[in-house]
Amino acid sequence: MIADRHTPLSEIDFGAGAVLAIDKPANITSFGVVHRIRRWTGCRKVGHAGTLDPMATGLLLVCSGPATKRVSELMDLEKEYEGTVELGVTTDTDDAQGKVTGRKDVPAFSRENILSILQEFQGVIDQIPPMYSAIKVNGSRLYRLARRGKVVPREPRKVTVHEITLLDWNSPRLSVRVRCSKGTYIRALARDIGERCGTGGTLKTLRRTRLGPHRADDAYTLDTLREWLVVQHDERIPIDR
Repeated sequence: MIADRHTPLSEIDFGAGAVLAIDKPANITSFGVVHRIRRWTGCRKVGHAGTLDPMATGLLLVCSGPATKRVSELMDLEKEYEGTVELGVTTDTDDAQGKVTGRKDVPAFSRENILSILQEFQGVIDQIPPMYSAIKVNGSRLYRLARRGKVVPREPRKVTVHEITLLDWNSPRLSVRVRCSKGTYIRALARDIGERCGTGGTLKTLRRTRLGPHRADDAYTLDTLREWLVVQHDERIPIDR
């Protein structure tokens, strides 16, 4: 069972093993969520099933105790995201948190133009991972190389975009919903859509709305979890560490 906001927190035994649906806020790493839950619950064995970038919000499945054995299984679940791509801007991280590396004017694309381009990214596609990612090349994490100013060749990886839906087009920004397999970088998808448009592009916002049948709208917030634990332990638990 995966506990969400419909599950009374009193029924959750972190030490015995639990999987919680957490709605990750922006500007915190996925490990930051894990670190907080470790501190608040006293459970040393806590992990998550699928990293969300710091700027991203949405569903993060957090496992504790023996339930950490389920991480690989949960990471295989189909993922759904909603995000906004800004055309005409490129960054070194492929998202809004990076350094701007280029700007171009955006032509007057029609909605039909954008729809046609998006369809090219549906199905099994080759995707080159961003330099700012945890993938290893020759034993080194790409993000560590990137922080030293190095850009190295990356082999494309096959990922599956089951469906990409245009939610809104208001130049230079387009909003999309993406259903995809594990291993898909939405930042890289934004970058590649921008390249296909001839303008460059970067990811402005991202929210993971679903993992398999589990939805972000049903997830606990960190504040809700913390407040309940404060009552249980009758003490103040800092939220900012």
